[in-house]
Amino acid sequence: MKKLQRLIHGYRSVGFMLVIGVIIGVVYFRGDDIGVRFDVIREAKTAEDYSFEGCDLFNGSWVYDNKSRPLYREKECRFMLDDYACQKFGRKDFKYQFWRWQPHGCDLPRFNGTALLEKLRDKRMVFVGDSLGKNHWVSLLCLIDSWIPDPSHKVAKWHGSLITFRASEFNASIDFYWEPLLVESNCDDPVHHRVSDRILKIESIEKHAKHWIDADLLVFDSYMWWLEPNMTLLWGSFENPNRTSIESGRVRRYEMALKTWSNWLETHLNRTKTRMFFISLSPAHREGEDWGKPMGENCFSETEPIMEQGYWGKGTDTDLMRTAQSIVQDLEDKNMKIELLNITQLSQYRKDGHPTIYKRHWVPPTEQELANPIPYSDCIHWCLPGVPDVWNEILYSYIRYKL
Repeated sequence: MKKLQRLIHGYRSVGFMLVIGVIIGVVYFRGDDIGVRFDVIREAKTAEDYSFEGCDLFNGSWVYDNKSRPLYREKECRFMLDDYACQKFGRKDFKYQFWRWQPHGCDLPRFNGTALLEKLRDKRMVFVGDSLGKNHWVSLLCLIDSWIPDPSHKVAKWHGSLITFRASEFNASIDFYWEPLLVESNCDDPVHHRVSDRILKIESIEKHAKHWIDADLLVFDSYMWWLEPNMTLLWGSFENPNRTSIESGRVRRYEMALKTWSNWLETHLNRTKTRMFFISLSPAHREGEDWGKPMGENCFSETEPIMEQGYWGKGTDTDLMRTAQSIVQDLEDKNMKIELLNITQLSQYRKDGHPTIYKRHWVPPTEQELANPIPYSDCIHWCLPGVPDVWNEILYSYIRYKL
């Protein structure tokens, strides 16, 4: 009997080795495809085990990773815009593409475009905000682009302030709506919005909100446009000569606009349907002395992140941050489904991630500007692939595991 058992065990061992041999052979000849399949299996197990408990996604450090990064290639993204295509416009150092955000004590789940689109099936998601919101939106389209192989199943169309993206296979929409100050203003034209005197109809939002109020997911951002020292608040129409207008401080007018926005949400939003996210301020790196450069310099020519833990630049308005946090908390207290995603600190470290001069310019630089590029460098927006991809990895985590 024991001899028979040993014989059977031997056959099983031989059979097992034959199976392993076949797998090794297939992997050898079709390594990439099988590797992807193993990655999917591994990712599925990770997805089942993933938990937010005890994990602060916003507190961590940047780790150089040239194996898993970038998550897509600039020139291969069908939806890349020239505002963020730094490689296309001449940037030669590409290290900014290879930094991965590592939260302390946990990991971000691996981004899976199919899993995200399944969550968005039969739903509409809208990014509402300014050009940094568009930066964020384009990053998400680039992240999911390769997960939808058929070009006919993914289409983006412009409709004035609204850009719609449709993933037809999932009946999902991921849109962007240009609304830089959240309330109505003379900056509302998505192309011609560079005005010297910004005027806000501080209690008017319906003109914009009717385009996104039906969404299932809303992602708001509004910060950079509030940094102008002089803005006028208006009651009445832009055309009415009897209009009433006042000037006010930065924090006060920001608070008034967010109150208009939050009151509208509280009154008009379908609370059982819509989930909201408010993205905290995206920091600029326009003052190089913050990280030890001579006065007058900025993010131009920077190729490394700031590694000092807890770094905080002077250009970040913490008063505006506290105002936004307070308004969002008030909505939460009223049982609105909203999350504040605090991407400010993690983005503070990335002085290397901005386009500087490597982007499309609305007005071509003069010879004098080319000779001294620092003053007209863009230290506000972000190159793609880059920092906004991490914002989307965090957003993905919330959508996939908390909705």
